[in-house]
Amino acid sequence: MRFVDLAKITVNAGDGGRGCSAFAQPPYTRFPYPDGGDGGDGGDVIVRADPNVATLLDFQFRHEFKAGRGGHGGSNTRTGKRGEDRLVLVPVGTVIRETADGPTLSDLTGSGEEVIVARGGRGGYGNATRAASAKQLEKTQHRAQAAEATAGEAGEQRALILELKLIADAGIVGFPNAGKSSLLRRLSTARPKVGAYPFTTRYPVLGVVEAPGRGSFVACDIPGLIEGAHEGKGLGIQFLRHIERTRVLVHLVDLAGVDGRDPVEAYHGLNEELAAYHESLASKPQVIAANKMDLPAARSELARFSRAVGGRVLPVSCATGEGIPALIEAVWEALQQHG
Repeated sequence: MRFVDLAKITVNAGDGGRGCSAFAQPPYTRFPYPDGGDGGDGGDVIVRADPNVATLLDFQFRHEFKAGRGGHGGSNTRTGKRGEDRLVLVPVGTVIRETADGPTLSDLTGSGEEVIVARGGRGGYGNATRAASAKQLEKTQHRAQAAEATAGEAGEQRALILELKLIADAGIVGFPNAGKSSLLRRLSTARPKVGAYPFTTRYPVLGVVEAPGRGSFVACDIPGLIEGAHEGKGLGIQFLRHIERTRVLVHLVDLAGVDGRDPVEAYHGLNEELAAYHESLASKPQVIAANKMDLPAARSELARFSRAVGGRVLPVSCATGEGIPALIEAVWEALQQHG
């Protein structure tokens, strides 16, 4: 299934039903009296977060969602039926806006959370409602004019932007071929594609990580970060939004420099990309993991790298599993500190 995290839709709430203009004249009465009922209200368009929906893919094929129109009023003061609501299901973590850079209308972060994005029009008044009283009508020969029914109001119409931001506790970040997908496979039962070429992973992948004796947390492999990602280079700008909700970042560095990138420069370069996208990303707590410790080049680089970054560095090997338990423990502790 293709991963889609941005979509544009149009929502149309139902129009209100028309009020009824009708008269009744019981025996022994001088004038008929109005007995037309009100029109029914139009249905609302409701967006609900559903844990069974994974992406916004469906909205690539269907863009318009319309609620039902209210029923018309009837004689004998019968009120029209309310229009049927239209329910739109989206993934948990969906943000709703009217423009790409506009204010957030709603942020559906919990399963079952919902919001009315377009309200149905109010039903029109029947002439029974419009009439002040039967006695007033008896004083006028213009009964119809004194108690005219009204049309229903139009339902709201809006163009909306849906933006999915995945909800994960820890985000795995690093330049291409640092081993992010391999790390997620080691940490969890998730099986992202792994390959020795850039952009093997083309969409975010979630995995549940078990911390023995502690509990579990959700980790996310964020693909496509390269120099200039915040400017749209590579795939990064499409997926940097998914880091925003994470509490901790696992900063993975290829310590062996297999692709010719200096590990220290890679570490600082990625942090600069995060800060350029949004300052909040640069301030997130990080667990630094030095990968590919099964290679001699990585082992000889560890001391220099640790001095350069000035923080705790966890040596790991996604190929052999070396250091993985210690990394899980460190991420768990960081999550507890920044819960």
